[in-house]
Amino acid sequence: MSENADPAEINRPIAIVILAAGHGSRMQSSTPKVLHEIGGLTMIGHVIKTAQALSPAHCICVVGAGGEAVSEAATRYAPEITIARQDPPQGTGDAVACAMPALENFTGVVVILYADTPLVTERTISTLANASANGVAVLGFKPDVPGAYGRLKTDHTGALAAIVEAKDATPEELEIPMCNAGLMAFDGEFLRQALPQLTNDNAKGEYYLTDLVAIATADGRSATIIEAPATDVIGVNSKHELAVAERLFLARAREKTQAAGALLIDPDTVYFSYDTIIEQDVRIEPSVYFGPGAAVREGATIKAFSHIEGADIGPGASIGPFARLRPETTIGSGAKVGNFVEIKKTSLSENAKVSHLTYLGDADIGASANIGAGVITCNYDGYDKHKTTIGEAAFVGSNTALVAPVTVGRGAYVGSGSVITKNIDDNALAVGRGRQTQIDNWAMKFRRSKGEAD
Repeated sequence: MSENADPAEINRPIAIVILAAGHGSRMQSSTPKVLHEIGGLTMIGHVIKTAQALSPAHCICVVGAGGEAVSEAATRYAPEITIARQDPPQGTGDAVACAMPALENFTGVVVILYADTPLVTERTISTLANASANGVAVLGFKPDVPGAYGRLKTDHTGALAAIVEAKDATPEELEIPMCNAGLMAFDGEFLRQALPQLTNDNAKGEYYLTDLVAIATADGRSATIIEAPATDVIGVNSKHELAVAERLFLARAREKTQAAGALLIDPDTVYFSYDTIIEQDVRIEPSVYFGPGAAVREGATIKAFSHIEGADIGPGASIGPFARLRPETTIGSGAKVGNFVEIKKTSLSENAKVSHLTYLGDADIGASANIGAGVITCNYDGYDKHKTTIGEAAFVGSNTALVAPVTVGRGAYVGSGSVITKNIDDNALAVGRGRQTQIDNWAMKFRRSKGEAD
């Protein structure tokens, strides 16, 4: 689900450098920081997805030592991306320098993004790029608590004079409200010339990309501040911050979904993924979760406590409550999936009904078929999956087990409680259960044998 809208057109060719070399020790996880997910997509995936929407001439991802998993993820999202390596880590200026060989002949604007800043929008990036002119543009924001953020120091005209890291700032500089979000845009020619001028004479002993601002102003080039909402530039360094970013992502997704014409009865209890599609006049009841790959078409209803992932739900269909739709499932228009039904890798055609307490896996269900309560498709033999086909307008009685591979013909009936192991012809009745017998007075004799009185 895209959170970005109407990005401004970028007036020059653009190259994007994504910095992803940090170790992320504060995340307290064996998973690399930027591979943690927000809305079902890794943080680096969000940044690459946004970068791709701007059609850059080049996209380079800078990874650190042991960054194979990050490299693999980046190339999976964008096969054309260039991977650069920074080893050992020596600061952001050094990281960008590691990307410069891939931009040797590039003329245009170079935008620096961070793989742990996943909520930046296309509009924010394009505005930043257009402001870089022949020098540098820096993205700023005003947090409630500036804390350890670098401060954006201006001159007497209000132009950006320098970026001062918090550890190197004076008490007066720490009072500056405008902070550095980290994202920057540079004229490509200036960046190529200025990077070798960086030094590591600072508290951390690193090469700061932010020092390029002072180099630009000393060279008579422009240095501009673009202010962004704090929600665009939140950085994620811990599990707590990951949860904060998730909440911000969901707030955007809920607002966008409602603006597109869907009805969310209790928006704060509905969870979306990055690629969820919700069309006009969809009605979503409380406590619904959409995992990746879900689409709900016009006029459908999703009832409370349903879990939907990798499923496409047709117009006017009704799902739930307490339904689970798993990947590779398609629900036809007007179809009904009721409470405590699980469906996986199944096509449910238009106006078919699966009302309650049923499992359908690896199946094709024909139009207007009726699947009774407690029906299951026995699709797995311990080694392989097998398919069940149920024809149009067929009726499968309650508590039936369909042992795949098996076909129920068009218009056929299956008696309740059956175990079906053979194909059923069109319009036939099949009953696969033991014949009922009765032994008179057996219960009374049994109770007597246990010492009970009549």
